[in-house]
Amino acid sequence: MKTVIPKDFLEKINMGKVLRYGIFMLVLLIAQNILFTQLRILGVCPMVLPAAAVAMGMFEGATWGPVFSLLLGIFADMAFIENTVFFTLVFPAISFAAAFISNFFINRRFFAYMGAAVFGLLLTAAGQMLKTAALDSFSVVMLTTALLQTIWSIPFAVLVYFPPARLSRLE
Repeated sequence: MKTVIPKDFLEKINMGKVLRYGIFMLVLLIAQNILFTQLRILGVCPMVLPAAAVAMGMFEGATWGPVFSLLLGIFADMAFIENTVFFTLVFPAISFAAAFISNFFINRRFFAYMGAAVFGLLLTAAGQMLKTAALDSFSVVMLTTALLQTIWSIPFAVLVYFPPARLSRLE
């Protein structure tokens, strides 16, 4: 029987790096669900998972970045009851966009990452706002909530930069 997958496919995957990214995503999900829900300013929690999707896309490229972000999105959707497949769709798209932009237009340094992370945070907050507005009704307060969530998430996005930057150098 002929297989579609080449026989040396699994030999090319760095399982140590995959395991480290798995631990990184697990720590992020635990921090997002346990720690960051307690850090409220004006009723808004920080959201660091979109910044992680940007970092994984920038440092792992347009293939592995979205794959890791897809797994992160699946587990984030399981953790957030109000979402069905929102993060599963948004995180790989953000990761792929960050990989594409960092491959052709910007470098992979900290300030370029922060610009892309702020854009990813804004995009996620806007998507959450539009999803809520579509299911319920629109209110101007939603705009301030989305902006506050983005602003409050920026300091924590700084911390998310360093693990993928270091993991990407592993061979």
